[in-house]
Amino acid sequence: MKKLPTSLMLLLSMTAFAGQASTVTPSEAKPVSSQAKAKVNLAASKRLMAQDISRQYHKISAVLRNEINEYNLKVNVDNLLNADVMDTKQLQQADLSIKSAKGLESVNEALVELRLAHESMLAAWQAGESPLFAFAPEGNDSQWEYIEAYDVDGNIQLLDAYVLPERPVFVVGVDGQRSLSEGLKVMRAVFSGQGNKAALNSLSANASASIAADDGSLSTTVIKKIHLNDDQEPWISGAAEIYGIVNGVNPSRDEPYLDIVEMPYLDHDGTTYTPNQIAIYWDRYRWSAADMILMEHDDGTNYKDLATALLEAATAIMRLIPDPAVQGYAIIPQITNGIISAMPDAWFTNDDDYVDVYYTLFEDRTYNDHMGAGGNAKTTFEPLEIAPR
Repeated sequence: MKKLPTSLMLLLSMTAFAGQASTVTPSEAKPVSSQAKAKVNLAASKRLMAQDISRQYHKISAVLRNEINEYNLKVNVDNLLNADVMDTKQLQQADLSIKSAKGLESVNEALVELRLAHESMLAAWQAGESPLFAFAPEGNDSQWEYIEAYDVDGNIQLLDAYVLPERPVFVVGVDGQRSLSEGLKVMRAVFSGQGNKAALNSLSANASASIAADDGSLSTTVIKKIHLNDDQEPWISGAAEIYGIVNGVNPSRDEPYLDIVEMPYLDHDGTTYTPNQIAIYWDRYRWSAADMILMEHDDGTNYKDLATALLEAATAIMRLIPDPAVQGYAIIPQITNGIISAMPDAWFTNDDDYVDVYYTLFEDRTYNDHMGAGGNAKTTFEPLEIAPR
């Protein structure tokens, strides 16, 4: 989740097998302008919300004390809006602006949350210490010098970006879990428009949509164990929201096939998780081979633009290959590199967004503590055949 390693940059610049992908450039599909616009809108919206909430803290403090405890350190803004204890015009406008920037205008619930930055701050806040209200800056977190925060009078305070404050701090930002869940629905809908009908539902809930083998069984690969390296992210970043994009070639047509894998459990770097989660349904992929890209939710992502750009990039690669059968599964890394190239440049220097990539995973094969190409993820994959009832 830090800067893209040189080894992977070389992989992306190479035409791995025959060179057909070399004419596809990131600018052909990259949603740069909308991404930049979203970043500006989000930065302004989060700042306004932090200022507004700080000034109205005395009105909402009772609601926060009722909602936040040792088991739950955050509250969705809907709880504040529904409490009818504050002036909500500014907050509602900011939430609408965020939804627009992310392409999630149809979502009824608020996408904004208020989160206590760290559990160590809970006791002091519950004892009555006055909190600050902060928001995560934009840009590369390795270059952050300070965090902008506001006291209960609306006055600005500058906090060290890498030293956890002793004073309680509430972080105003996008509700990552809700935003990601809604955003992945949008991505599945875009992918489904190109023949990925099964991608409308999550992999974990979509076994019935797969085509079973002759004996009625389903061939899958599961994530038995996964670990992301500890990148020492700033205290304000909070937990990650990770998802995977599995891509390969449609078994019946010469076109890419993309699926989404939700990973709601994968919250923190430096922690090993054992989800036993189905990641790949092999009936969806030709040559029993697929790649998997790991991504992290980003506040500024417009999911419709992202899905469209990735699908267009993958399709462009396929069109440059006159006879996919000749190269076989060797074309899949070319598709993956095209997908990665379609991502905005900033995603390779920021903590968010691109995490790692696994090239050429095969059906019926076990991969123990398998490192991603970027060296950030270590995963154990195992085959699993699901027998018919």
